[in-house]
Amino acid sequence: MKKNILMTGVTGFLGSNIIKKLINENYNVIALKRSFSNTYRIDDVADNINFYNIGQVALENIFAENKIDIILHCATNYGRRDIEPLSLMQANLTMPLQLLELGKKTRVNCFINTDTILDKRVSYYSLSKNQFREWLELYAKEMVCVNVALEHFYGPYDDNTKFVSYIIDSILNNAQKIDLTEGDQKRDFIYIDDVVDAFITIIENIETLEKGFFRYEIGTGQSMKLKNFVKLVKSIVQNNNTVLNFGAIPYRENEVMSSKADITEIGKLKWKPQYTLEEGLLRTINMEKDRTKK
Repeated sequence: MKKNILMTGVTGFLGSNIIKKLINENYNVIALKRSFSNTYRIDDVADNINFYNIGQVALENIFAENKIDIILHCATNYGRRDIEPLSLMQANLTMPLQLLELGKKTRVNCFINTDTILDKRVSYYSLSKNQFREWLELYAKEMVCVNVALEHFYGPYDDNTKFVSYIIDSILNNAQKIDLTEGDQKRDFIYIDDVVDAFITIIENIETLEKGFFRYEIGTGQSMKLKNFVKLVKSIVQNNNTVLNFGAIPYRENEVMSSKADITEIGKLKWKPQYTLEEGLLRTINMEKDRTKK
């Protein structure tokens, strides 16, 4: 029988893509969301989801009403738009810690956490994510604790406050110029469908894992300088107008200058990325063009 999965972050870019795949694979999904969350990304599969609104029902009741096999925590507050640290901590630390404790009490088999590769010194966001990972390790004697550290994932219909979506949107719309850093940071860019496939692979292999802590890095295992990435997007779009103003913005404090995933562990589960960067960008750009036409 397919497992019952309690999932957070279902209305976000990552979560919405994962939940659609889970439903397609006939998993039973219990979804936590806020009453005011915009569900447009998952409206087409909403009839197949058992929703609970956070704050309107006690978390304890959700566990009492459902036999939960796996908790999948995808909710993330990136700390954009001048959000106060306490609000960020609620999504990235407090709520998942509550779910983790309830999972322990009700003998949930597995907790899967969505993490970041970023060093904790980069931002409040990366600090809070790192702090929860430390808590997750403490519970590894009670259940299978899986930490999924994501590199720079991208795809169509993401929030344009994120770097890749902002760059694509600006170039598609022939922005006069884009102010950037020098762009010598190296990043590992991975297409959303490959990320979703990695999560499904982990879920399908849960029963092969004993209680303990497991960490999987998800990326392509290759990196590219940001300046070259932006130039590649501009080339694919065939935009000859937008000026790329490299050096207009200083590097942020504690900037990570080189990052790429070590996909050795996830590779042991027979997973590997299917899309090259050029293929993923072309799919994303074409779908964004189609959306603009509608």
